[in-house]
Amino acid sequence: MKNISKAILMATVLGSSTVATVAIAKEPIVNQGAFHRTVTVKEALTLRDDTNVQLKGYIVKAIGDEKYEFKDRTGSITVDIDDDLWYGRTISAKTPVTIIGEVDVDYKPMKRVEIDVDAVIIDE
Repeated sequence: MKNISKAILMATVLGSSTVATVAIAKEPIVNQGAFHRTVTVKEALTLRDDTNVQLKGYIVKAIGDEKYEFKDRTGSITVDIDDDLWYGRTISAKTPVTIIGEVDVDYKPMKRVEIDVDAVIIDE
């Protein structure tokens, strides 16, 4: 009789937690766009304008006017890094970095995809 009571109690507890989990999972996620998903350069080139992203790789050269070439194992992309985001730090083309920002797609005169950088993290 004790074993039956324990089994019924256990089934009730498990059933309750399953219902609670299902209720939570059905709630809509309203702040999904606030998260920066880690992507490759190849992936970033296909994303929509203003998509939040995080990329890991190397800033290999300065192009000019706060624009730099960023590379990872899948390709390269132009990144726009405001001078004040460097905080006086210097890096080389061999310094691993993580950049956090948004995809910036411009269609005039032709399609151009860049990353508008919000933060540069040195991954040493």
